[in-house]
Amino acid sequence: MFTIGERINGMFKDVRQGIENRDRRVIQDLARRQLEGGADALDINVGPSKGKPVENMLWLVEAVQAVTSCPLCIDTPKFDVMQEALRACKASTIINSTKATEEDLSKYIRLAVETGSRLIALTIDAGGVPSDVDSRVMMGATIATKAMEGGMSITDIFIDPVILPINVAPQQPLRVMDAIRQLKMLSDPPPKFVLGLSNVSQGCKERRLINRIYLTMAIAAGLDAAIVDPTDHELMKAAITAELLMEKQIYCHDYIAAYMRSR
Repeated sequence: MFTIGERINGMFKDVRQGIENRDRRVIQDLARRQLEGGADALDINVGPSKGKPVENMLWLVEAVQAVTSCPLCIDTPKFDVMQEALRACKASTIINSTKATEEDLSKYIRLAVETGSRLIALTIDAGGVPSDVDSRVMMGATIATKAMEGGMSITDIFIDPVILPINVAPQQPLRVMDAIRQLKMLSDPPPKFVLGLSNVSQGCKERRLINRIYLTMAIAAGLDAAIVDPTDHELMKAAITAELLMEKQIYCHDYIAAYMRSR
Protein backbone atom coordinates (compact mmCIF):
# COMPACT_ATOMS: atom_id res chain seq x y z
CA MET A 1 0.00 0.00 0.00
CA PHE A 2 1.19 3.49 -0.85
CA THR A 3 1.10 5.44 2.39
CA ILE A 4 0.72 9.24 2.54
CA GLY A 5 1.45 10.74 5.96
CA GLU A 6 -1.34 13.06 7.14
CA ARG A 7 0.24 14.87 10.09
CA ILE A 8 1.79 17.95 8.45
CA ASN A 9 -1.53 19.72 8.39
CA GLY A 10 -2.40 23.09 9.93
CA MET A 11 -5.60 21.57 11.31
CA PHE A 12 -3.35 20.11 14.02
CA LYS A 13 -2.45 22.65 16.70
CA ASP A 14 1.28 21.82 16.79
CA VAL A 15 1.61 22.22 13.03
CA ARG A 16 -0.44 25.43 12.95
CA GLN A 17 1.75 26.94 15.65
CA GLY A 18 4.87 25.73 13.87
CA ILE A 19 3.77 27.49 10.67
CA GLU A 20 2.80 30.72 12.40
CA ASN A 21 6.01 30.80 14.47
CA ARG A 22 8.14 29.59 11.55
CA ASP A 23 9.44 26.79 13.75
CA ARG A 24 11.03 24.32 11.33
CA ARG A 25 11.89 21.85 14.09
CA VAL A 26 8.24 20.94 14.72
CA ILE A 27 7.57 20.32 11.04
CA GLN A 28 10.79 18.46 10.36
CA ASP A 29 10.36 16.21 13.39
CA LEU A 30 6.91 15.23 12.12
CA ALA A 31 8.34 14.57 8.66
CA ARG A 32 11.06 12.29 10.03
CA ARG A 33 8.71 10.41 12.37
CA GLN A 34 6.21 9.73 9.59
CA LEU A 35 8.90 8.48 7.24
CA GLU A 36 10.31 6.25 9.97
CA GLY A 37 6.79 4.90 10.49
CA GLY A 38 6.53 3.84 6.86
CA ALA A 39 5.20 6.84 4.91
CA ASP A 40 5.96 6.80 1.18
CA ALA A 41 4.87 10.44 0.72
CA LEU A 42 3.94 13.35 2.95
CA ASP A 43 0.74 15.36 2.73
CA ILE A 44 1.40 19.09 3.11
CA ASN A 45 -1.51 21.33 4.16
CA VAL A 46 -1.34 24.75 5.83
CA GLY A 47 -4.91 24.44 7.14
CA PRO A 48 -6.36 27.49 8.93
CA SER A 49 -2.98 28.96 9.92
CA LYS A 50 -2.68 32.74 10.09
CA GLY A 51 -0.89 34.63 7.34
CA LYS A 52 -0.84 34.46 3.55
CA PRO A 53 -1.61 30.95 2.26
CA VAL A 54 0.97 31.02 -0.53
CA GLU A 55 3.77 32.19 1.77
CA ASN A 56 2.81 29.63 4.41
CA MET A 57 2.72 26.80 1.89
CA LEU A 58 6.07 27.71 0.36
CA TRP A 59 7.64 27.89 3.81
CA LEU A 60 6.16 24.52 4.70
CA VAL A 61 7.40 22.89 1.50
CA GLU A 62 10.88 24.32 2.04
CA ALA A 63 10.99 23.12 5.66
CA VAL A 64 10.04 19.58 4.69
CA GLN A 65 12.34 19.42 1.67
CA ALA A 66 15.28 20.37 3.88
CA VAL A 67 15.08 16.93 5.53
CA THR A 68 13.66 14.62 2.84
CA SER A 69 13.41 14.12 -0.90
CA CYS A 70 10.29 11.95 -0.63
CA PRO A 71 7.23 12.78 -2.78
CA LEU A 72 5.07 15.61 -1.47
CA CYS A 73 1.28 15.55 -1.67
CA ILE A 74 0.23 19.20 -1.94
CA ASP A 75 -3.11 19.55 -0.19
CA THR A 76 -4.99 22.80 -0.76
CA PRO A 77 -8.35 23.89 -2.24
CA LYS A 78 -6.72 27.08 -3.60
CA PHE A 79 -5.54 26.72 -7.20
CA ASP A 80 -3.00 29.56 -6.97
CA VAL A 81 -1.46 28.03 -3.84
CA MET A 82 -1.27 24.67 -5.61
CA GLN A 83 0.51 26.16 -8.62
CA GLU A 84 3.13 27.95 -6.53
CA ALA A 85 3.74 24.93 -4.30
CA LEU A 86 4.25 22.56 -7.22
CA ARG A 87 6.82 24.93 -8.72
CA ALA A 88 8.72 24.93 -5.42
CA CYS A 89 8.84 21.14 -5.11
CA LYS A 90 12.09 19.42 -6.04
CA ALA A 91 10.86 15.82 -5.85
CA SER A 92 7.83 14.14 -7.39
CA THR A 93 4.45 15.58 -6.48
CA ILE A 94 0.84 14.59 -5.97
CA ILE A 95 -2.00 17.09 -6.40
CA ASN A 96 -4.55 16.77 -3.58
CA SER A 97 -7.13 17.27 -4.95
CA THR A 98 -9.77 17.99 -7.57
CA LYS A 99 -13.51 17.45 -7.59
CA ALA A 100 -15.21 15.60 -10.43
CA THR A 101 -16.77 18.68 -12.03
CA GLU A 102 -15.93 19.55 -15.64
CA GLU A 103 -14.26 22.83 -14.71
CA ASP A 104 -12.12 21.45 -11.90
CA LEU A 105 -11.08 18.32 -13.77
CA SER A 106 -10.04 20.35 -16.79
CA LYS A 107 -7.72 22.74 -14.95
CA TYR A 108 -6.25 20.23 -12.50
CA ILE A 109 -5.57 17.58 -15.16
CA ARG A 110 -3.84 20.24 -17.24
CA LEU A 111 -1.77 21.27 -14.21
CA ALA A 112 -0.87 17.65 -13.46
CA VAL A 113 0.35 17.11 -17.02
CA GLU A 114 2.32 20.37 -17.03
CA THR A 115 4.09 19.56 -13.75
CA GLY A 116 4.39 15.79 -14.13
CA SER A 117 2.31 15.28 -10.99
CA ARG A 118 0.03 12.46 -9.97
CA LEU A 119 -3.54 13.51 -9.21
CA ILE A 120 -6.04 12.68 -6.48
CA ALA A 121 -9.60 13.21 -7.70
CA LEU A 122 -12.63 13.07 -5.41
CA THR A 123 -16.00 11.61 -6.35
CA ILE A 124 -17.66 14.92 -5.48
CA ASP A 125 -19.59 17.12 -7.89
CA ALA A 126 -21.81 20.19 -7.54
CA GLY A 127 -24.25 18.08 -5.53
CA GLY A 128 -21.62 17.13 -2.96
CA VAL A 129 -20.60 13.65 -1.81
CA PRO A 130 -22.87 10.99 -3.34
CA SER A 131 -24.71 8.67 -0.97
CA ASP A 132 -24.97 5.74 -3.39
CA VAL A 133 -22.54 3.41 -5.16
CA ASP A 134 -23.69 4.12 -8.73
CA SER A 135 -22.99 7.86 -8.50
CA ARG A 136 -19.49 7.20 -7.17
CA VAL A 137 -18.85 4.76 -10.01
CA MET A 138 -20.12 7.22 -12.63
CA MET A 139 -17.95 10.02 -11.27
CA GLY A 140 -14.95 7.70 -11.01
CA ALA A 141 -15.38 6.67 -14.64
CA THR A 142 -15.61 10.33 -15.66
CA ILE A 143 -12.42 11.15 -13.74
CA ALA A 144 -10.48 8.32 -15.38
CA THR A 145 -11.77 9.12 -18.87
CA LYS A 146 -11.07 12.85 -18.63
CA ALA A 147 -7.60 12.25 -17.20
CA MET A 148 -6.60 9.89 -20.00
CA GLU A 149 -8.08 12.21 -22.62
CA GLY A 150 -6.01 15.00 -21.06
CA GLY A 151 -2.77 13.06 -21.48
CA MET A 152 -2.35 11.42 -18.07
CA SER A 153 -1.32 7.82 -17.52
CA ILE A 154 -4.10 5.84 -15.84
CA THR A 155 -1.66 4.73 -13.14
CA ASP A 156 -1.00 8.38 -12.16
CA ILE A 157 -4.64 8.87 -11.18
CA PHE A 158 -5.86 8.26 -7.64
CA ILE A 159 -9.65 8.14 -7.36
CA ASP A 160 -10.90 8.96 -3.87
CA PRO A 161 -14.46 7.61 -3.35
CA VAL A 162 -14.72 9.80 -0.22
CA ILE A 163 -15.40 8.02 3.04
CA LEU A 164 -17.74 9.77 5.50
CA PRO A 165 -17.83 9.35 9.29
CA ILE A 166 -19.44 6.09 10.40
CA ASN A 167 -21.37 7.85 13.18
CA VAL A 168 -23.37 9.97 10.71
CA ALA A 169 -23.29 7.79 7.57
CA PRO A 170 -23.29 4.13 8.65
CA GLN A 171 -23.98 2.79 5.14
CA GLN A 172 -21.02 4.54 3.55
CA PRO A 173 -18.07 2.28 4.43
CA LEU A 174 -19.62 -0.66 2.56
CA ARG A 175 -20.70 1.53 -0.35
CA VAL A 176 -17.22 2.99 -0.74
CA MET A 177 -15.71 -0.51 -0.89
CA ASP A 178 -18.32 -1.59 -3.42
CA ALA A 179 -17.47 1.43 -5.58
CA ILE A 180 -13.76 0.55 -5.47
CA ARG A 181 -14.49 -3.03 -6.55
CA GLN A 182 -16.59 -1.87 -9.50
CA LEU A 183 -14.16 0.86 -10.58
CA LYS A 184 -11.28 -1.63 -10.54
CA MET A 185 -12.85 -3.09 -13.68
CA LEU A 186 -12.63 0.20 -15.61
CA SER A 187 -9.41 -0.59 -17.39
CA ASP A 188 -6.33 -2.79 -17.39
CA PRO A 189 -4.38 -1.54 -15.56
CA PRO A 190 -7.02 0.25 -13.48
CA PRO A 191 -6.63 3.67 -11.85
CA LYS A 192 -5.35 3.77 -8.28
CA PHE A 193 -7.68 4.22 -5.30
CA VAL A 194 -7.01 6.29 -2.19
CA LEU A 195 -8.91 7.27 0.95
CA GLY A 196 -8.43 9.92 3.61
CA LEU A 197 -8.76 7.16 6.17
CA SER A 198 -9.27 9.17 9.37
CA ASN A 199 -12.55 10.61 8.03
CA VAL A 200 -14.27 7.29 8.73
CA SER A 201 -13.82 7.75 12.49
CA GLN A 202 -14.29 11.52 12.74
CA GLY A 203 -16.22 12.33 15.92
CA CYS A 204 -16.13 8.74 17.15
CA LYS A 205 -14.67 7.02 20.17
CA GLU A 206 -12.13 4.24 19.52
CA ARG A 207 -10.90 6.17 16.48
CA ARG A 208 -7.67 4.23 16.05
CA LEU A 209 -9.46 0.88 16.22
CA ILE A 210 -12.05 1.95 13.65
CA ASN A 211 -9.30 3.25 11.35
CA ARG A 212 -7.29 0.02 11.58
CA ILE A 213 -10.21 -2.31 10.90
CA TYR A 214 -11.57 -0.26 8.03
CA LEU A 215 -8.15 0.05 6.41
CA THR A 216 -7.76 -3.72 6.28
CA MET A 217 -11.27 -4.12 4.86
CA ALA A 218 -10.62 -1.46 2.21
CA ILE A 219 -7.32 -3.10 1.21
CA ALA A 220 -9.23 -6.34 0.68
CA ALA A 221 -11.66 -4.41 -1.55
CA GLY A 222 -8.80 -3.08 -3.70
CA LEU A 223 -7.57 0.09 -2.00
CA ASP A 224 -4.09 1.04 -3.23
CA ALA A 225 -3.21 4.04 -1.07
CA ALA A 226 -4.33 5.89 2.02
CA ILE A 227 -3.71 9.19 3.75
CA VAL A 228 -3.03 8.05 7.30
CA ASP A 229 -1.03 8.67 10.45
CA PRO A 230 2.00 6.38 9.96
CA THR A 231 3.10 6.98 13.55
CA ASP A 232 0.19 4.72 14.52
CA HIS A 233 2.36 1.61 14.40
CA GLU A 234 -0.53 -0.80 14.97
CA LEU A 235 -2.29 0.72 11.95
CA MET A 236 0.79 0.21 9.79
CA LYS A 237 1.21 -3.37 11.02
CA ALA A 238 -2.45 -4.05 10.16
CA ALA A 239 -1.95 -2.70 6.63
CA ILE A 240 1.18 -4.80 6.07
CA THR A 241 -0.58 -7.91 7.36
CA ALA A 242 -3.63 -7.28 5.18
CA GLU A 243 -1.38 -7.08 2.11
CA LEU A 244 0.37 -10.27 3.19
CA LEU A 245 -2.98 -12.09 3.32
CA MET A 246 -3.90 -10.63 -0.09
CA GLU A 247 -0.69 -12.14 -1.56
CA LYS A 248 0.84 -8.70 -2.08
CA GLN A 249 3.70 -9.50 0.32
CA ILE A 250 5.74 -12.67 0.86
CA TYR A 251 5.51 -14.36 4.24
CA CYS A 252 8.46 -14.74 6.55
CA HIS A 253 8.48 -14.99 10.35
CA ASP A 254 9.40 -11.31 10.68
CA TYR A 255 7.45 -10.05 7.68
CA ILE A 256 6.77 -6.59 9.16
CA ALA A 257 10.48 -5.87 9.63
CA ALA A 258 11.19 -7.32 6.18
CA TYR A 259 8.61 -5.03 4.61
CA MET A 260 10.04 -1.96 6.32
CA ARG A 261 13.60 -2.86 5.23
CA SER A 262 12.46 -3.27 1.61
CA ARG A 263 11.15 0.27 1.33
